[in-house]
Amino acid sequence: MCVDDFEVAVAEILVELVGKQILVVGLGKSGLAAARLALQLGARVTVCDEKPLAETRFAAEVAELGVGYLPQAEAVGAAFDLVIQSPGVPLEAPVFAGAQVTGELEFAAPLLRGRTIGITGSNGKTTTTALIGHILQHAQVPAQVGGNIGTPPTAMVENSRVGQWNVLELSSFQLETIQSFQADIGLILNITPDHLDRHKTMERYVDAKARLIELQTRLNVAVLNAADPLSGELAKRTRARIVYFNATAPGPWAIAEKDGLITVDEQVLIPIEAISLRGRHNVENVMAAAAAAWLANVSLDDIAAAIRTFPGVEHRLEFVREVAGVRYYNDSKATNVDATEKALDAFDGGLWVILGGKDKQSDYRALAGRLRSKARGILLIGKAASIIRRQLEEVEPGLPLLDCGTLGEAIRVGHAEGQSGDTVLLAPACASFDQFQSYEHRGSVFKELVHNLK
Repeated sequence: MCVDDFEVAVAEILVELVGKQILVVGLGKSGLAAARLALQLGARVTVCDEKPLAETRFAAEVAELGVGYLPQAEAVGAAFDLVIQSPGVPLEAPVFAGAQVTGELEFAAPLLRGRTIGITGSNGKTTTTALIGHILQHAQVPAQVGGNIGTPPTAMVENSRVGQWNVLELSSFQLETIQSFQADIGLILNITPDHLDRHKTMERYVDAKARLIELQTRLNVAVLNAADPLSGELAKRTRARIVYFNATAPGPWAIAEKDGLITVDEQVLIPIEAISLRGRHNVENVMAAAAAAWLANVSLDDIAAAIRTFPGVEHRLEFVREVAGVRYYNDSKATNVDATEKALDAFDGGLWVILGGKDKQSDYRALAGRLRSKARGILLIGKAASIIRRQLEEVEPGLPLLDCGTLGEAIRVGHAEGQSGDTVLLAPACASFDQFQSYEHRGSVFKELVHNLK
């Protein structure tokens, strides 16, 4: 879209929204940012949440903005001109019945200046998104990073500029409601079972992820994982030009691995041994990020230099501390089974693995073989503990399963029982919302407890 067309589109949105009654459902970081943007566009805004206002994190901000507040159970979306859905609120919620609903990503998209790189997948989104941002920054390419991490899309509008890249991590919750959002470069890293408590079926989960590339045009590029079983099918669902990463052989428009080297369009990028991030999955994340940066016209020299200096992402296989020869790693971002499998694959053995949290209707039996060969103890916490125990015992009776209940107790047991050379690994395979506010909160508590160990 040229600058003139963009300004015309913004003007039309302003005319459409001035004075209109808008309800924002879900008072988290995304909901608050959407409410603030709607106010800036001249709308009359009300927010709602399942919690009483005083129990939300943003009660003071709501008062400062001067917007109205309703308990979600009392809000009737159909009474408003437009309802903005925060990603964490399922569309089946009664408040949406009969209403004109848009997601916060779709609400922000037409107002974002510049071009967009959208990244989705079951695992690796955060690392890949952060790495793309790091590469662009190293190459002095104007960019801002946000989406499902850090800054919500609606909060990125104000700082967006023509000639800039908007690098967005996008969840299935954000993508399921898009109707017109088009990423100039869309990455789908992988798709494995996740969030089935929300999407109900794997088909619906795949459909939500596929929206990122289904809405692209021939002017856009879709970046797909050549080793992911679903990529071939997804390629049929887009009109965009396809670029594959994780290919088995170098070739035009492919990011490949051969003889210990990563190649981009048949040119050598970097030796795999130069990647400091642990785990095979991070090699794939590096290839995906390199593909996006290359498509954004960053030189291979700049991409390689940035990869070498990338420090990794907090809460993602993050080394915390070594105590009495036992190393502690925080992978609180491993909120599904596939992510935990990848975390286990990054270690040779001697593991005390902390599993559990809020169940997402996952199948934990897939972890049994790895736990049998690598774990000295499996420390179960949270509401999912009994489910995990039952499923693991079905396929691997005799696993060293220990009911700890809380994260603090799990760390205490790992500290007491771990021997020099062992590793205590938080890779819970579950959401955090039974005992924590978020996976970040869970990871931060883990790190604090570990730093307090004598």
